[in-house]
Amino acid sequence: MIRIGVDFGGTKIEAAALDAQGRFLARVRAPTPPGYDEGLEAVRGLVDEAERQAGARATAVGVGGPGSPSPASGLMRNANSTQLNGRPFPADLARALGRPVRYANDANCLALSEATDGAGRGARVVFAAILGTGCGAGIAVDGRLVEGRSAVAGEWGHMPLPWPSDAEHPGPACWCGRRGCLELWVSGPGLARDHGAGLTALEVVERAGHGDAAAAAALDRYVERLARGLAVIVDVIDPDMVVLGGGMSNVSALYERLPDAIAPHVFTDACEVTVRPALHGDSSGVRGAAWLWPLEAAP
Repeated sequence: MIRIGVDFGGTKIEAAALDAQGRFLARVRAPTPPGYDEGLEAVRGLVDEAERQAGARATAVGVGGPGSPSPASGLMRNANSTQLNGRPFPADLARALGRPVRYANDANCLALSEATDGAGRGARVVFAAILGTGCGAGIAVDGRLVEGRSAVAGEWGHMPLPWPSDAEHPGPACWCGRRGCLELWVSGPGLARDHGAGLTALEVVERAGHGDAAAAAALDRYVERLARGLAVIVDVIDPDMVVLGGGMSNVSALYERLPDAIAPHVFTDACEVTVRPALHGDSSGVRGAAWLWPLEAAP
């Protein structure tokens, strides 16, 4: 028996076959095509190839990607891969693959993967955030996703930056139609924009490590803003573990600095926050998608 997971990203699609213990049997990738129908066909081809390499066929497929389907209509919403919005993507995937599909937001897949057998294994409440080209988050409690009644639990990237200064208000315009969303400050492009010299986020971090004053100041602002965002999460759900994924999760300084930066913003006199990088790195998305179907629950 195998699990199949698919990570449908903005630039690449990955399909993987996992055995019952969560070990990879096959992993295949391809660039994400711009068209909707071409995306469906790309997923079908990758799943076929993963199963061919694994030598077995799964009875169901888990898919992680941007946005989420509306509980009311089944149509996608809130996806920054905008070709998916307004389309019945999970249902169309099920038809293309000829079997049941469970779809979850990619940040939810990160949370599920890391709570199951990653950095958050054994922790009761795990908050997992993707800090990449965008910003999203997921919540797992006792190893199970918390998606909420409206399936928007963890849409942390589109809350406002907490306690903004005059210079931070109202903030830049977001693709979602609002202004000042947290995503615009704590994503990789958010750090690059704040630095303002045409560098990538990781170039800013590298320069900060070599003593560049402007880069160091930008990184200081980034840590403080991220800490404010995480402090609100601590006030609301007080997680046992905060797990970071995405490109910015590779910045080692975050794990040294964030606990002390979060604490002053939390409504308590004794704040203990554990922040760790995702154990499975960029594999967490496809692993979490595969975990959406427990073997005993697959049709």
